[in-house]
Amino acid sequence: MESRKETKVGGKQVTLLGPRLTTGTKAPDFTLLDNSLNPKSLKDFAGKKLLISVALSLDTSVCDAQARRFNEAASAFGSDVAVLTVTMDLPYTQKRWCGAAGVERVITLSDHRDASFGKAYGILMEELRLLNRSIFIVDTAGIIRYIEILQENGNQPDYDKALSALKSL
Repeated sequence: MESRKETKVGGKQVTLLGPRLTTGTKAPDFTLLDNSLNPKSLKDFAGKKLLISVALSLDTSVCDAQARRFNEAASAFGSDVAVLTVTMDLPYTQKRWCGAAGVERVITLSDHRDASFGKAYGILMEELRLLNRSIFIVDTAGIIRYIEILQENGNQPDYDKALSALKSL
């Protein structure tokens, strides 16, 4: 499996596993679990524009803010857009967090079982077995149109650029 050192957590370099994806390529498939432990794959969102927001854990302040920000933004989009938040948190944790945070528009999905998303999208941090903070925008044909892989996981993503990329589809 490919690996590269291009990101940090708390100032410490970590290794990302998986390919470095580029815009204009087909989005890799994945298997994630929803809050009811049902498997979800890319095919479940076929024909929709996707904003895939990746975070380390919803129980951290930066990840919490990221998920809330995209939940708020999701209300401006129609049913042809799905906003996903992917973490390594257990589905039970995600469900609890959504209830406590009042998050209803974002679909939380867990990669805890086999890290298929992290490996396929090249954002699995080897040392921590967590996902690197990232944003992927995928069009209705399943092509990646925008990528942001944060170089320091303590930073917020560029919300305006991501939302602008989604709106431009």
